[in-house]
Amino acid sequence: MAKDAFTEEEKKRIVNAIKEAEKNTSGEIQVHLENHCKEDVMDHAAHIFKTLKMHKTELRNGVLFYMAIKDHKFAILGDAGINNKVPENFWDDIKEHMLSHFKNGDLTAGLSEGIKMAGEQLAAHFPYQKDDENELPDEISFGKN
Repeated sequence: MAKDAFTEEEKKRIVNAIKEAEKNTSGEIQVHLENHCKEDVMDHAAHIFKTLKMHKTELRNGVLFYMAIKDHKFAILGDAGINNKVPENFWDDIKEHMLSHFKNGDLTAGLSEGIKMAGEQLAAHFPYQKDDENELPDEISFGKN
C-alpha cells in the first residue's frame, strides 16, 4: 500500500510542510498517494481533486500533489483561482524541481520542497487572512491501491 512507502517520520515531514506552507496563505494544499494510476495522470489527479472536494474552497485556491508511487507518476493540480494568478509554466517548474529529488530516491524531500514552493506562490496571491479557516485537512490521503 502507498501508506507503507513512507516512514511515520517522513509522513510527518510532509504534513509539516503543508502546515508551514498554509501558515501564510488562505490557500489549501493536499497530498494524495496511491501505488498505481492506470489512466492519464492528469485526468486521474482531476478525479481525485474532485473526490477530495478541493474545488469547494471559497477562493478556488486549492493545490493537489498527486503521486502514484509504483507507477512513477505524479501531478500537481491547481484550482482555477490559483491558476489564474501564477505564470504559465509555474507547475512545470515545481515538477522539475521535485523530479530531481525523486530521481535520487528522496520522495519526501521532493514533496516537501514542492509544497513549500507552491505555498510561496499561494502566499503571494492569497495572503493569510486573520479570519481564515483551514477548509481542507492537512493530513495525507491514500488511495486503496
